[in-house]
Formats: sequence, C-alpha cells, structure tokens
Amino acid sequence: MAKKQVAEKELEAKKAELQGADARLTEKETIESEADSVSIEQIKSSLATPDQDFDWDADDKVFGKYSDEDRKKFEDMYTDTFNQINQGEIISGIVVSINNKDVVLNVGFKSDGLVSTSEFRDTPDLKIGDKVDVFVEAPEDANGQLILSRKRAKTQRSWESINEALENDRIINGFVKSRTKGGLIVDIMGVEAFLPGSQIDIKPIRDYDVYVGKTMEFKVVKINHEFKNVVVSHKILIEDDLESQKVEIVSKLEKGQVLEGTVKNITDFGVFIDLGGVDGLLHITDISWGRIEHPKEVLSLDEKINVVVLDFDDEKKRIALGLKQLTPHPWESLDANLAVGSKVKGKIVTVADYGAFLEIIPGVEGLIHVSEMSWSQNLRSPQEFLKVGDEIEAEVLTLDRDERKMSLGIKQLTQDPWQNVAERYPIGSKHSAVVKNMTNFGVFVEIEEGIDGLIHISDLSWSKKVNHPNEFTKVGDTLDVVVLELDVESRKLSLGHKQLEENPWDTFETIFTMDSIHQGTVVKVTDKGAVIALPYGVEGFVPTKHMAKEDGSVIKAEETNDFKIIEFNKDAKRIVVSHARIWEEAKAEAVAEERATKKKEAKASSSAVKKVKDSVEKSTLGDLGVLAQLKEQMEGEESKNKAK
Repeated sequence: MAKKQVAEKELEAKKAELQGADARLTEKETIESEADSVSIEQIKSSLATPDQDFDWDADDKVFGKYSDEDRKKFEDMYTDTFNQINQGEIISGIVVSINNKDVVLNVGFKSDGLVSTSEFRDTPDLKIGDKVDVFVEAPEDANGQLILSRKRAKTQRSWESINEALENDRIINGFVKSRTKGGLIVDIMGVEAFLPGSQIDIKPIRDYDVYVGKTMEFKVVKINHEFKNVVVSHKILIEDDLESQKVEIVSKLEKGQVLEGTVKNITDFGVFIDLGGVDGLLHITDISWGRIEHPKEVLSLDEKINVVVLDFDDEKKRIALGLKQLTPHPWESLDANLAVGSKVKGKIVTVADYGAFLEIIPGVEGLIHVSEMSWSQNLRSPQEFLKVGDEIEAEVLTLDRDERKMSLGIKQLTQDPWQNVAERYPIGSKHSAVVKNMTNFGVFVEIEEGIDGLIHISDLSWSKKVNHPNEFTKVGDTLDVVVLELDVESRKLSLGHKQLEENPWDTFETIFTMDSIHQGTVVKVTDKGAVIALPYGVEGFVPTKHMAKEDGSVIKAEETNDFKIIEFNKDAKRIVVSHARIWEEAKAEAVAEERATKKKEAKASSSAVKKVKDSVEKSTLGDLGVLAQLKEQMEGEESKNKAK
C-alpha cells in the first residue's frame, strides 16, 4: 500500500512538472509570435524612455568592446568556477538531491553527477548537504552525463589504507565474514582478506567458527597486487603483547619456583605449558616418576596444573619445567630391609635388546639383563623370555640407593645346572644335544637348559672333510655327542661327534696303500683340482695336472674313472690320487719293454754276424756255395730287423 502511495505522488509530481513545461512553452511561443509581427523600430519606440536622446546604437559603439587582456581575464575567471575532472580520480561531492533511483551530487563540474542509491545502503542516514567521496568512471556518457561510483571510491580508498597499514605496520580493524579452508575470510573496509588458521592465535585453534561474526584487530602481513590478495594476522598482535610479558615473567623466574600453568599442546616428547604469556616445556621424563609411553596418559589439553621451574634461558626464553619434582622420589619410600638376595615382585614396563625393566613400585625399577634371564649361554633375545605387562618375581643382584640403581635376575630362582655337572656329564659319556648356533670353527649345542657345549669342526666326521659346519648339520638338528673335556670353573664343555665311532683311518691305511688303484667319481671340480668319492665313503683329491686322460681330454664332474693313490696322510686325513699316473706309467712300461726287446734282438744279430765272419775266414774256394747261402740268410735277417 505504501508503495502505491509513493507511486501516485511521483505521478502527480510528473504531471505538475509537465503542466509547468507546457505553460512555459506556450508563453515562449506567444512571445516569439508577437516578436515576428512587430518590427525592431516598433520595439524600440515602445521601450523608449521619456529621454528622447537615448542612443540606440550605443552597444555598437562602446558596450562589449574589451581588450584581449580583459577578455582573457574574464575567461579565466569563468573557467575557475568549474572543477577540472579526470577519469579514474576520486573527488568529493555534496548531496543536492535524493530520490528512489539516484543520488545527485554537486562536484563543481558543469553538470551534476549521479550515483545509484544502492551504493548508499551502508549509510541509511544520508541527507542533502552531506559530503561524500566518489570515483569518476567517465566525465560524460552518451547523454553527456557525469558517471560516478561511490563503491569504487570506497574500494580504492580501502586499498590505499591497507597498503599504508602494511608500509607503516599499522593496526587495522576487520570483520570476520566466514570460514574457509585453512582459515577465515575477513572484510577490511570492503576488501576481502585471508586470515590463515595459524595466524589466528598463538595457541592451536580447534574451532574456527567461534570467530565468525566478530570484529577484530589485525596487521597486514602480505599483499599480492597482481591478484589483489591480502593476508592478515591477529597472532602477531598477541605475540607483540606477550613479548613484553615474557620479558617480565622471565626476569622474575627462579629455579625451584612453583607456577600454575595450562596445558597448551601435547607432543610425543613432552607437554608445552602456558605460564600466562610465556611457554615452558615439561619433558616426558619429568612428568612422572614412573615410566610412561606418552604424556597424554597423564595430562590432557587445557588442564591447569602446578609445575616447578627446573631451568631457564634468559636470552632464548626457554623454560624447563617439572611435575614429578613436586612429589617425593619413590626411592625414598623403598623398603629399608630390601637388600641383595631379596626376592621382589613387579611388572615388566619396558623390554629392550639388552634386557627388561621390572617396576617394583611406581618410580622404582630394576634392570634384568638378558644374561640374567637364563642359565643358557646361547645368545637370546629378551623378547623370548618376557613381554611388557608380565608380572614376575626376581632376585636382587645389586642395589645402590645413592645412585638409585638396581639389577635383578630371574635365573637365580632356579638351581644352577653347573653345580653337579661333573656327576651328570663325565668325560666319555654319551648324550643327545640340539644344535643352537654355528660358526666357522664349530657347532654350539645344548645338552639341557643352561648346559652348552662346543663340537669343533675337526670332531664332526672321521672321513669327510668339513669346510663349514653347515655342510654337516643345521640349527635345530639333534646330534649324538660324547664328552671330550669338562671345565666346571670356566663352564666349558668340549664335545665330539665322530668319536662315537672308531677311527676308520686305521682301516683305510690298509686299504688305500701307496700306488694302489681304486675306482672313484668326481663330485666337485675346483681351480686346483677335483674332489673324488672313493669307496667306503672316503674322499680324495686329484690335482689338475693328474686329471688328464690318455686321449688328451680332462676328467669332468660326475665322471667315474680309475685313480692311483699317490699320497696317504692318516693324521691329516688326506688322500691324493691321480688318473694320469695310471696311463703314463703303463705307457712308460711299454716303451721300456720295447727297448729291451730291440736290445735283445740286436745282440742276437751281432752274434750271428760274428759266426759268419769266422766261417768266411776258414772257408775255401770249394765253400763258395755255402757262403752264398749264408749271405742270403743274413740279408733276410737284416731286412726283418729293418721292418721291425
């Protein structure tokens, strides 16, 4: 209804304005019509004064005749009545009229400027005569109208103020409009700025929404002119205020002073306590006399607690705090009758590589070294014996109340197996043992819990040459052993495995005699030769030069051939064989036999020739037939010898 009334009033005003315009137009037309019908002389006569001497041509003679200097002076005076307005500048104007659509401003130009009423929503009390700043968008539009903008003027003024605040480190006010990812959006004089979450307060903020709708003070920390981005901080103002407080607080600190603080932040290594303007660190080791895994087991955020000042640094403003120091040390309440040899009960709180800690009472712990967990000499991990939370009994081995240290043992609660070991494991006795560990020089076995022994690599086998124990056995295997040596004082037990059988090398000595030939198979080839498997499970070694065959080739792996014994060492358990020696010696024998045969035949021929010569000397002419026969016989024998 109100809108209808306003519209009707505006319609009536328009009608009145039109009627007035029509009246002025009618009057103008009447004057022009009358002027057309009356001559200049008639007009002059009608305007003539009683003074008949009035000079109607005075205007042409004197009036309006200015010098160039006077004309320029008057033009400058006229021009100075108008302001020079340029596009893009900010000017001031006075409100001369307000309607529902526009606000009319007098800016001292030849025409008034118009600004949309919507740009004055933030000033509902705007009235005629008020002075406002506006931005010149265009001196004239298509209709010759001056185009102004108050919104752009405000934005530009705001940017100038923001830049000035950054340059001069000045504090500005802003309105928190909304929450965004990683922070808040702040309205600063119409310009949106970003407030990072880390710059809201000195303490971590868990709920950003509590700041939305608040007007706060800020400092501009960064401006990106290219993208028109502004970053502000409220934390800086708090830090500036706290800095002066820190100096005052630290100047009054004393070691041993008890202060009240608030838990500000909790980390794995400790807790940061707000002491009212300055932070102190409460390390995890100073929270409780007992062992804790994480500070949150004892403290929570925003909790108020009393702490004692342990140490502080004036320059770095670092303060070390303690909480457990406010209560007596648990060692002071430890049973006075507790001594070495006493039995104690407790709970395992920590298990490390070297042992475990047993908590007897909160804040009092004893170390159980891994060597005190079992009588076994094998290297074992504490995790095999204990785990966190186990409740066990132990014996006190050492106790130092001054140093507040205690060592415990659990193997001492059982009988030492070495006390009567000589009766149970005499030299020469046979037993079964489990392989626990291996080294280059032998095998460690366990006969029973706490009784360990060593089988030297040379005592594993009579016949097989063992380069490493893993060629003979593996961890976890059970071996039959015989006790070779026993040293109770040093807790050392020397064992043997091959001694369970008689020494076969006594028998091998009669079988593998020098130059005897045996069949063998190549089981392994090396750079220096090959390992040969001989009968009765014995291994021999053939050097490379003794692996050659008669045809010029070399014996290969898994090939079976005859070998001759060329070395037998009972003490070193070494047999050296040769295949080449067999055919080389056979060839040499054949050559020697051939030489002997030739020598024998040559000797026989020499005897025959001698006989012939003797016969020739004794012959006569009558014996020529016999000589011819003998000659043929000798030539025939000589031909046979050449053929051979």
